[in-house]
Amino acid sequence: MDTKALFASLESMARTVDYFELRFVNRFQENVAVRQGVLEPPSRIEDQGCMVTVYAQGGSGYGATADLSHKGLMKAFEAARERALYTQNWTVWPFTADLVSREQGHFHSTVRRAWRTVPLADKVALLEGLNRKLHQGDPRFVDYVAGLQYRRLEMRLLSSLGSDIEQSFDMVTPHMVATVHNQGVTEMRSFGGYGVCRQGGFEILDEVSFANSAERIHEEALELLHAPNCPTGVMDLLLAPDQMILQIHESIGHPLEIDRILGDERNYAGTSFVTPEMFGRYQYGSDLLNVTFDPELEGEFASYAFDDAGTRAKKTYLIKDGVLVAGLGGQLSQRRSGLPGVASARSVSWNRPPIDRMANINIEPGDASFGDMVAGVERGIYMQTNCSWSIDDSRNKFQFGCEYARLIENGRLGPVVRKPNYRGISASFWRNLIRVGDSTTGDVLGTPYCGKGEPNQAIAVGHASPTCLFSQVAVFGGEG
Repeated sequence: MDTKALFASLESMARTVDYFELRFVNRFQENVAVRQGVLEPPSRIEDQGCMVTVYAQGGSGYGATADLSHKGLMKAFEAARERALYTQNWTVWPFTADLVSREQGHFHSTVRRAWRTVPLADKVALLEGLNRKLHQGDPRFVDYVAGLQYRRLEMRLLSSLGSDIEQSFDMVTPHMVATVHNQGVTEMRSFGGYGVCRQGGFEILDEVSFANSAERIHEEALELLHAPNCPTGVMDLLLAPDQMILQIHESIGHPLEIDRILGDERNYAGTSFVTPEMFGRYQYGSDLLNVTFDPELEGEFASYAFDDAGTRAKKTYLIKDGVLVAGLGGQLSQRRSGLPGVASARSVSWNRPPIDRMANINIEPGDASFGDMVAGVERGIYMQTNCSWSIDDSRNKFQFGCEYARLIENGRLGPVVRKPNYRGISASFWRNLIRVGDSTTGDVLGTPYCGKGEPNQAIAVGHASPTCLFSQVAVFGGEG
């Protein structure tokens, strides 16, 4: 697609507005899954289109179209200009050209084995083999599935200020789940939930040991089937990276979105317990807590060089030595709030405007080995892999459940227990962080399904985290 030519077809209209930009996006997605040995219908989805953004006389407007003819683009431009003029007296902030900067550059995911070079038959054969390893002829396995999702986004942004940004993202999400049932007890064990996801090509499957994990999932599912229920009590809690990603996402990521702090999401996704006065002084966690917005980490799910508003992205501390220092908000939210933010105005595609989103939100490694953390616990529990979550509208009080857990007794990992859960309050939970694992205890994970906005935008988010130890946490088991 000659995006330059598309943009040039609108340049004659530049004199009628204060600023305009054209953002072209092409999306491709492939889904392949085998459930109980049977291939589910594979699907491929591809679409492309443009969004025109216009600032005029203090107002802003959008016009999106899949009609990439000159007539289609002009119609989108006129719609955007009309909306900008209509909103000029109703905006929460004046939209002027100084809200955006002139940037040029590119970003492309590092791919060592292109997804489309691998035949569909090979992908199906891999998943069929994993189904056999998950089941192994055991009738207690009542459901089992292995699947792959691949997404590629190609984006180019051109603006009347002279910006020219080109980016492409290749994203791979493997998943595997086994469900067992025996004598009224049902348990599930998965391949990291849906948290195992990275940028790259087919080589990602080797990097995350996808093909070698089915036997472990089979064995751990059976362990859960015969394990006692998780005990109830206040104890130390050791969280693996595939649960830490949910803890980061819900009780750090969402509360720090500046548009949410300003109240923009109140009627749909709630508000935040964080207030503007907290920045620069609030003790969000213990002095071991260091959280970064890091779009520069190669291979993480939401790495990029520029956000979808055309702002250059760089690694930034959100929480430094436990103190809240910056929020998740693009240029518009930073101007409105006067708060420090990051390049995190993101859009799911050509037919949605950018809004404040998470991207790569990571906990920086500490200095503790896994063995050291376990050895320091007299009575506690080690939990892995999120399976349920609940958090209030202000992202403060929460209750999370995990798939798999082991008790820790006198500095040693003990027996497996099932249905482990814990609860807490964001404003105090992170202050009970007492050990942060080193890089050997961590993983680079994320989620493809972070939802926000009206209409909803389900976007890719990355979370990298070491294993972390918390003290004095309320732990409890489930029923059955």
